Amino acid sequence: MHTKTAVTLLLALLAPPVATTWPLVPRPPVVRGWDPPPTPYARGHRGVDLAAPAGTPVRAVAPGRVSYAGQVAGRGVVSVELRGTGHPPLRTTYEPVSPTVQRGDEVTPGQQLGTLSPTGSHCLTPCLHWGLRRSKTYLNPLTLLPPHLLSRETRLLPLPSA
Repeated sequence: MHTKTAVTLLLALLAPPVATTWPLVPRPPVVRGWDPPPTPYARGHRGVDLAAPAGTPVRAVAPGRVSYAGQVAGRGVVSVELRGTGHPPLRTTYEPVSPTVQRGDEVTPGQQLGTLSPTGSHCLTPCLHWGLRRSKTYLNPLTLLPPHLLSRETRLLPLPSA
């Protein structure tokens, strides 16, 4: 089995789809994908970058509890422990964000966590860095989304008969 395929399969088992929405609406373009480092301390991209204008509302992708909302290295960060995802729970991170939630707040899918900050991103233009972890292990946050949210296909449904 190809290594990348094996990793994708393993991650799907570790982080089954639990999200019901993207963190930015409408669905944002992914400007940089998840690129796990070969070793824990090597270079890599431990999340995905989603393009959006500064001031865009940043939303929780799944139900959970805010475990952190504040500054890290001069950037606004919000972390949410996702409900019903095992022990230790999955935790999503969003940065750079001007938080509107506080540590301990319970959040629902689609609830606003804050707004995308105009600076503090590692992208050339404003973007949200969306991450996912279980304990110290970084995972691909796109594995949280079910296939219908990842697909760009538009499907027309039949009209009900009269």
